[in-house]
Amino acid sequence: MAAFLQWRRFVFFDKETVKDAGDNGKNFVLPVGISACDSGRGHIVLGDILSVIWFLTRSLQLSSFQAYKLRVTHLYQLKQHSILVTVGQDEQGINPLVKVWNPDKRDSGNPLCTRIFPAIPGNKPTEVSCLSVHENLNFMAIGFTDGSVVLTKGDITRDRHSKTLTLHEGTCPITGLAFRQQSKVTHLFVATLEKVHCYTLSVKEYPKLELDTHGCALRCSALTDPSQDSQFIVAGDECVYLYQPDERGPCFAFDGHKLLAHWHRGYLLLLTRDTKSPNKSEFGSRETSPSEKQILTIYDLDNKFIAYSASFDDIIDVLAEWGSFYILTRDGKMFVLQEKDTQTKLEVSFRSQKNLFVMAINLAKSQHLDSDGLSEIFRQYGDHLYVKGDHDGAIQQYIRTIRKLEPSYVIRKFLDAQRIHNLTAYLQALHRQSLANADHTTLLLNCYTKLKDSSKLEEFIKSSESEVHFDVEIAIKVLRQAGYHSHAVFLAERHQHHKWYLKIQLEDLKNYQEALRYIGRLPFDQAESNMKRYGKTLMHHVPDGTTLLLKGLCTDYQPSRDAMERESLDRGPANSEEFISVFANNPRELRAFLEHMIEVEPFSSQGVYDTLLELRLQDWAHEQDSEKVLQGAALSLLRSDNTVFDKALVLCQMHNFKEGVLYLYEKGKLYQQIMHYHMQNEEYGKVVEACKRYGDQEVCLWEQALGYFARKEEDCKAYISQVLEHIDQNNLMPPLLVVQTLAHNSTATLSVIKDYLINKLQRESQQIEDDERKIRQYREETAHLRAEIQELRSR
Repeated sequence: MAAFLQWRRFVFFDKETVKDAGDNGKNFVLPVGISACDSGRGHIVLGDILSVIWFLTRSLQLSSFQAYKLRVTHLYQLKQHSILVTVGQDEQGINPLVKVWNPDKRDSGNPLCTRIFPAIPGNKPTEVSCLSVHENLNFMAIGFTDGSVVLTKGDITRDRHSKTLTLHEGTCPITGLAFRQQSKVTHLFVATLEKVHCYTLSVKEYPKLELDTHGCALRCSALTDPSQDSQFIVAGDECVYLYQPDERGPCFAFDGHKLLAHWHRGYLLLLTRDTKSPNKSEFGSRETSPSEKQILTIYDLDNKFIAYSASFDDIIDVLAEWGSFYILTRDGKMFVLQEKDTQTKLEVSFRSQKNLFVMAINLAKSQHLDSDGLSEIFRQYGDHLYVKGDHDGAIQQYIRTIRKLEPSYVIRKFLDAQRIHNLTAYLQALHRQSLANADHTTLLLNCYTKLKDSSKLEEFIKSSESEVHFDVEIAIKVLRQAGYHSHAVFLAERHQHHKWYLKIQLEDLKNYQEALRYIGRLPFDQAESNMKRYGKTLMHHVPDGTTLLLKGLCTDYQPSRDAMERESLDRGPANSEEFISVFANNPRELRAFLEHMIEVEPFSSQGVYDTLLELRLQDWAHEQDSEKVLQGAALSLLRSDNTVFDKALVLCQMHNFKEGVLYLYEKGKLYQQIMHYHMQNEEYGKVVEACKRYGDQEVCLWEQALGYFARKEEDCKAYISQVLEHIDQNNLMPPLLVVQTLAHNSTATLSVIKDYLINKLQRESQQIEDDERKIRQYREETAHLRAEIQELRSR
């Protein structure tokens, strides 16, 4: 039970007397003798004792029509349909009639009456005490003073599609009825002077549940809106009770004799007498003593405060329409209570009593204040707590301003080292809501490191991305700078910042083996780029492992762990030539790498073969013990189809690799170069041998050889003789040219060319004789032919 004596009082409504703008601003005057009233669909509906129904518009225009012949006793205006249900009398006696009207349709200028039927299903005369209609137009409940309730089910606007039955019977007058719709379940609350019942109308048998043995007077019950779970309110003289369909809910100790209870938009309106009221048996009496005052109080049950309270004289009813409350009194006046806007209400609450921030927050929420307005209240509350020295409480309020209040406003307040734990809490909240920038992440991590709170730091960096969002790269930098290398490595590995992981492992932790293992787990592209970046460092410290990884990377690379991406399976292999520079100071590993490459990939790039050839030539030049083996290894590379002639030739010449140079000259058909090579090395026998071997392809070799030997001052008679013999046999040079060539050699005497000249002259003499003999033969043959021709002619 909640006692309202401790509830704070405010004036959240402005009271004004309704003026008639068309009558020089005089007070608006209600029709005389109002007996029933309701509101909805943009107008206030009034029924008077003369059976006239009045419609009052927002512009205070009145229209009326005669609804009954005698009197109107009850009105019910539906809120979602233009349907008005009335109860009244057309004849003397107790015979109430129910009429259903459609104000949007007209019949001879009056609203169309779609249905008329007697309220009493039988012949037992009894007065109607209350009326309720379901907004779906399928249920209507009528309560009577004899304790019975009649339910009409079906289309209430038509006789043909509905049926009527007595739902409830008792001895105590019915004082309140209310339909509750929750999903597909329909309930009907029934209040009497002594009890509260609930019927379930969506079940065929209409089961009944007695909720309480406390009832209420007439017009002292209401139904809350769906935001309050559509609870049934019963306003007794001692307390106000709220009911669910299956149980009694909260209770509020609002004392006083209740005359009226209404619920509208989160507010409970109670009208009570100032003096002690008569007992409850006078349930139908609406008369009050002229000396008695009535107190109208508006309660906010959620936030537990009184929004308005004032005394009035003889109120007929309080109606809610056009966003305000309208108070109708028996002296013909009408007052309007206009609710202050939310910002004004907050200012009033702050002025009325200090430090009402909690209540202001609840009020703002119940009034559906936007997030900007709520954030401003949280900020003010936080400022208030900060000034009081409650920094823990203040930071909690500032956290609630996130997304609206600039974070720097809060951060500046808590930069003091003594408030660092509060600042940490705020920064954590910023990260949880994914609103932290790089500076916030830096500041938070610095807070952790200054507090030396390793557990919080680990919790932060190990939190899932769905819980905390932050700039991972910034976090890694801050942790590295602060010396928390293990935490930085964890973050880098978890978020796959490979660059930072390797940088920390290699530069800070000097953990080369772990860095190499990590690269071996990366996808192909990442592994390739990082080996290019860090390969030299790793080769220096872990040569064997680095070489092994490079072998795999350049052939058939696969990450060493399944958990990593396997996109590399469809990529690569890497270009082995690009990694040769990694082995700059490791020739042994380079040789092993290159030999592996040409073994696995015979069509490796030219650079691979060239580099391996250079290594083998270097080994051949410096290793005397296994010279032949190394020579054979070098030649085997030269014999492959993958070496570039020019580069290989340069390398062989640089290392003075004679066999390689000669092989390449021969392979390139550079026969003159072969002979010149022998000439430069004064290998006379090799010169003659080259002429014999390649002279058929290039006959000029013999002439060049003769010239070479002719220029030599040494005794080269034997070589000159061999050359001259071949020249003579194949008639490669004119004798005169031979003599002129040898004339430059001081050692070449006549004896050197005597045989050549004799042979040459003999062959020429023989040739002359042969030619002369052929001439004679041809002449003889010619003469013989001429004789034969002459003989033939003379015949």
